[in-house]
Amino acid sequence: MGVQDQLGRHPTHFPDPEGSAATQSCTGPESGLLIYNILRARTPGTENALIHIFSAAASFCRQAIIPTSKMNHFLHGCSSRWWGRGNRFCLVLLLSVLAQTSIAQSIVGSGSSLIKRVIPKHASHFQVEELASKSAKDEFEIESRQGKIVLRGTSGVAVASALYHYLTEYAHCQITWNGTNLALPAVLPAVPARVRKETMYRHRYNLNYCTFNYSMSWWDWDRWQKEIDWMALHGINMPLAITGEEYVWLQVYREMGFSDDDLKDFFSGPAYFGWFWMGNLDGWGGPLPLSWMESHKTLQQQIVRRERELGMKPVLPAFTGHVPAAFRKKYPQAQLKATNWTNGFGDTYILDSQDPMFAEIGKRFLDKQKALYGTDHLYSADTFNENEPPTDDPAYLSRLSERIYEGMRQADPDAVWVMQGWLFYSDRKFWKAPQIEALLNAVPDDRMLLLDLAAEIEPVWKRTDAFYGKPWIWNMLNNFGGNVNLFGRLDGVAQGPAAAWNDPAKKRMEGIGLTMEAIEQNPVIYELTMDHTWRTTPIDLDEWLPKYARNRYGKDDRNLVQAWQILRKTAYNGKEIRDGAESIVTGRPTLDSTTVWTRTKLNYPPADLLPAWELFVQSAAKGPHTDGFLYDLTDISRQVLANYALVVQKQWVQAFRAGDRAAFAKHSRAFLELISDMDLLLATRKDFLLGPWIASARKWGTNDDEKALYEQNARDLITLWGDAESPLHEYSNRQWSGLLNDFYKVRWEKFFVMLDSAMESGQTPDFSGFEKSIAQWEWQWVKARKDFPVIPNGSSVQVATQLHAKYGSLIHDSYRTGIQGR
Repeated sequence: MGVQDQLGRHPTHFPDPEGSAATQSCTGPESGLLIYNILRARTPGTENALIHIFSAAASFCRQAIIPTSKMNHFLHGCSSRWWGRGNRFCLVLLLSVLAQTSIAQSIVGSGSSLIKRVIPKHASHFQVEELASKSAKDEFEIESRQGKIVLRGTSGVAVASALYHYLTEYAHCQITWNGTNLALPAVLPAVPARVRKETMYRHRYNLNYCTFNYSMSWWDWDRWQKEIDWMALHGINMPLAITGEEYVWLQVYREMGFSDDDLKDFFSGPAYFGWFWMGNLDGWGGPLPLSWMESHKTLQQQIVRRERELGMKPVLPAFTGHVPAAFRKKYPQAQLKATNWTNGFGDTYILDSQDPMFAEIGKRFLDKQKALYGTDHLYSADTFNENEPPTDDPAYLSRLSERIYEGMRQADPDAVWVMQGWLFYSDRKFWKAPQIEALLNAVPDDRMLLLDLAAEIEPVWKRTDAFYGKPWIWNMLNNFGGNVNLFGRLDGVAQGPAAAWNDPAKKRMEGIGLTMEAIEQNPVIYELTMDHTWRTTPIDLDEWLPKYARNRYGKDDRNLVQAWQILRKTAYNGKEIRDGAESIVTGRPTLDSTTVWTRTKLNYPPADLLPAWELFVQSAAKGPHTDGFLYDLTDISRQVLANYALVVQKQWVQAFRAGDRAAFAKHSRAFLELISDMDLLLATRKDFLLGPWIASARKWGTNDDEKALYEQNARDLITLWGDAESPLHEYSNRQWSGLLNDFYKVRWEKFFVMLDSAMESGQTPDFSGFEKSIAQWEWQWVKARKDFPVIPNGSSVQVATQLHAKYGSLIHDSYRTGIQGR
């Protein structure tokens, strides 16, 4: 395609006050062609390069109006006799003008588009302008002018942050995954005086490899658009972006001569990509259809395009050595190491970084990925994620790290290695100071960025001399496996980032972020974390929580503020346990109060949560009922009932051990009824439905086989996690309507039949036999086909109120008499 065609596809706008035929058109390519012809005449042999330059430049200028004086100075200067000495200057000047105009237009355009998506009916009341940064970091301004709210920002993210600041501080609104309040008045509140904010954090990171599966496995572009907007509103500018990685690897291995048969046992199913990408497993949940790879290549292109439009810098994956098992046959001399995650899956194979093919494959991957998805030079690579290296010799680890980085650098001289750092937390016995220092110091300081992945739980930076001088980011993890519970460290998160920033020992702390394994729960803790973006002082929760409640519930209600103070001291106190407790309901049936991946220990006496429940139920009777209020009412009611299940379990366990069949029947029925009541409650909110998880999985299938495969993936991840013998069963348990009645309740019913039969016969129950049989039943459930409701049913207020009337006094009495179930 010639330059005429390229420029014709991307109309330029170079107005000429003198109306010359060459430049008078504001919709045609003539002015671009004039500049192109000048440059080509003075730089023979550069036509192809110039076509690429001008194609990009013309697309930048599609909506830009470049100042006439700048363009005319350029045209006259570049056609003068001093071209021979100044041709490079002319080209740089052109690109500089185009780049400056493009950036300004991008900020205004992306910010304005986001406003139209978020508050379409009110978008006309806002005006977006570019703001020059004084700090080389993001800044924004807000002011009222001539009846409009003016939002200025140094990037699309800064403009979005300005919008969210206005919505929360002046309009008393809120946007979360679980409840949004955008009840804006017809006349928007004015901003009394100009507001200016700047962030000290260069990076605001988001996402974890696990998030892409525990929450995002089945997302389409519509859902991704909402998430990217949420990120921008909350100041995030550095999201992990690993969708579509499997398509890149398919292209790389095909070019290396691998057949589809060679790769069919390599790629995992869609629900297991996070662990496939990290080298923990191969093939599970597959074989992966080509249609998935192709559709998610397109999806990733949409994701990174939108993120970059807003000024974000996506973090893309890099090669860590994980290769197909077929690599052994094709390259028998390759230095491969078999490793095993020890979670019920087969070996995976890691190519030693000293093998010459390591750098070659790494370069192939990054080159192919760049061609498909572009690059911002940020690459995620985590070696030995929950796998140990073959030796703890610091010299070996240093050479390993050096070679991994060198593989990135060869493909991209500007590469920055972004390391999750989970290994330093999860395998502290192996990763002691000498090993960590050796791994990190082999890479230049400005070419590595560390994520302190769970800084709110255990700040690794404090025991590594702030990662030995490497830039690093303070992150909050909070949720594991997508489990449903009320949990968080409100006081810790309110203090943590600011305390780290103001600590002289922090060295090169350059950001904050979110690294949860799953989202769409506990919205308060994520709102609180990202509030630190525009401040370096601790957050006073006595001031912050009333604002949060006002924005969320659309009213000032002292009872709800009091409820949040109770929640702060109970579910959100962050004491005693690493992450939120599960309910015994979701555990594989047992006589014990806890079981595999169902840890029921609470970080508060369960009776202490009841006053918050009372206050929410009382408020429900008064109204109004915002989306956020209905979610919180449902979630708090769910948590109270989930806690109470342990009390009822204790009652039927005592009856069983006493051989009292009548009492056992009574209390076991009450336990099953409690599960059904929880299902009924959660059916009132889409946030707690199983149906959308399965329906969205099946939607990606292009035929019946693919739909069945994706449904099996979806069912498996949140139950067994692997096969019938999986040691990870219940790791990703969910208290969801549909799953409670169809999976958890049925298991307990089978367990109760066994126990009752044992009492009737006077024999000891065959617990081992039950464990094996129930695992097989679970596997059959995973492979089953069934639709579940995708639309909520019933009123959250009505059901919560009914359940409070039914259980309130029972729960109070049980705790008062000391039946805690703990």
